[in-house]
Amino acid sequence: MKQILGITAGDPAGIGAEIIVKALADKKPPDTPGRPEWIPLVIGDKTVLEDALALTALPLKLRCVHRPEEAVNEAGTINLLDMRLLESRGKGWDYGAVSAPAGNAAFRYVEKAAALAGEKRIAGIVTAPINKEAINLTGHRYPGHTEILAALTGTADYAMLLTCDTLRVIHVTSHVALKAAADLITIPRVLSVIRLAGEGLKLLGYGEPRIAVAGFNPHASENGLFGDEEKRVIIPAVEAARAAGIQAEGPLPPDTVFVKALGKQYDVVVAMYHDQGHIPLKLAGFKLDPASGQFTRMSGVNCTLGLPIIRTSVDHGTAFDRAGKNCSNEQSMVEAIAAALTMAKNLFPGDP
Repeated sequence: MKQILGITAGDPAGIGAEIIVKALADKKPPDTPGRPEWIPLVIGDKTVLEDALALTALPLKLRCVHRPEEAVNEAGTINLLDMRLLESRGKGWDYGAVSAPAGNAAFRYVEKAAALAGEKRIAGIVTAPINKEAINLTGHRYPGHTEILAALTGTADYAMLLTCDTLRVIHVTSHVALKAAADLITIPRVLSVIRLAGEGLKLLGYGEPRIAVAGFNPHASENGLFGDEEKRVIIPAVEAARAAGIQAEGPLPPDTVFVKALGKQYDVVVAMYHDQGHIPLKLAGFKLDPASGQFTRMSGVNCTLGLPIIRTSVDHGTAFDRAGKNCSNEQSMVEAIAAALTMAKNLFPGDP
């Protein structure tokens, strides 16, 4: 299988197409020793990509293909699988506007990419951000990309791994109300996420990952003073993981475990809920210039583990407020592509 990466264009009203063309302008990340030659294939609409190229004034051309196998590795060329779902901007979609046509298009891009990856016609998927409100306007009732891909691939056991250059975090619960998270933290679920963390980091090149498991309550409950989830759920899960030969420790106090991971004592932290993991990851990976209000650094990748396909994504949203202004940072897209290539190399080591 050629290392063709499917890159879904995201919600057309957001910054997805802009960061894609910027990331592909120099075919970033470059081919390097040990990494297979790769061919990007954008899955989206020609009208949207044309608008992004006009916005950024990049010297690139689109090459529309009907099948992934027609994609070529050619400097200055973006291979596009044109889904032909949208007309030009202003006719059903526009920058910064939530709309059903844009939401439907974003969903269909992901649906097509998942099908191609499932057929092994592409090595993996890299996704630009979608807008959850727009997706739901079309009747597709999903809280996000992760759940869409789980449904499309028939996957029940999956988890969200976030990575930046200094920190890695995986979530036991993610897109649920905080008051509902406690009920979803069970021994089987925590054990499953610990296992997925080990498998995912091995795909990213870590030999024997050192896994820290955060507590759910402040100070990991202080021996039951602030709750019983640690004693009742997390400790048994960690013990089961260690019995299976996984290097896991915990529960560790959430207010210091990420500092220890940044200090390289651990390779990944298992977070119990969405913000427990997202906040430290984005503090480590993002930097905002106070004078301009522009992001000068956006290091972060979202990997969905447990799927039968490779999927990585940028670790930010559609940024409707910045769409159409040619001011968005493509760093996270570049890193998402690099992560997908690394995972493909380790998952398909015998392929050219």
